[in-house]
Amino acid sequence: MTILAPAVRALCIFAGMDLYQNIAESVDSIRAVTSSQPSIGVILGTGLGGLVSKVDVQTSIGYDNIPYFPISTVESHHGRLVFGTLHGVNIVVMHGRSHVYEGYSLQQITFPVRVMQALGVRTLIISNACGGMNPLYRRGDIMLIDDHINLLGDNPLIGPNDDRLGPRFPDMSEPYSQRLLALAEQAALARRTKVHRGVYVAVTGPNLETRAEYRFLRTIGADVVGMSTVPENIVARHMGMEVLGLSVVTDECFPDSLEAVKLEHVLAAAAQAEPIMTDLITDVISKCA
Repeated sequence: MTILAPAVRALCIFAGMDLYQNIAESVDSIRAVTSSQPSIGVILGTGLGGLVSKVDVQTSIGYDNIPYFPISTVESHHGRLVFGTLHGVNIVVMHGRSHVYEGYSLQQITFPVRVMQALGVRTLIISNACGGMNPLYRRGDIMLIDDHINLLGDNPLIGPNDDRLGPRFPDMSEPYSQRLLALAEQAALARRTKVHRGVYVAVTGPNLETRAEYRFLRTIGADVVGMSTVPENIVARHMGMEVLGLSVVTDECFPDSLEAVKLEHVLAAAAQAEPIMTDLITDVISKCA
């Protein structure tokens, strides 16, 4: 039997291989290192890794050591699965994620979500950096995701459905949990922190949008735009997980006053908002205990 390197094996997902079996192999690999039983999973977006410092870390596993995990190639995405406790709650944190513009399929990108669910995660918290199109939003603001628009031109559920993982036609009337949104808003109010509630639209990237595209995205109802989150949400809901999504506005995408964006500016804006984001996520986790 040929043993494939983890990065190569990640590229083999859905290339004639069995998804359910792939998940089981990844879980077995993780269970050989830790017996942690996380109930909450967190996906940390660009420049938003500070939550890890709050976690009482028990185990940290590099993605390249987990079969079939996609390996992030993006700056600021560290690529570690961190197990530990926060406010006494067992959690697992994805310190870095992969994106479709890196060349991965949506099934590969969302594979870690399926593994987290198999490990016991029932609540998923997703964070991201995004461009703000709503004229009321400013760089550094935080938006709680109330709904999303999928403009990735693909869906992670396309293909044969395994009923052991979820239904063929999952309902998406509440993609982001109203219960968790209320908890996040209560946490923000208690901390006297302003948050918005709005719609996230996912595009492939990696280029940022043109002025005409920003106008179009705003016209169809989006408040912010990004290159992640929606695939993870779809798969989480497919598997019956409750989801909270939070976006940090790292650049202002107003067509009539559009300025060139540099990665260092995005990371700086994320770093400015990151402590507030971390506090909100920590508060929500503590209320879920």
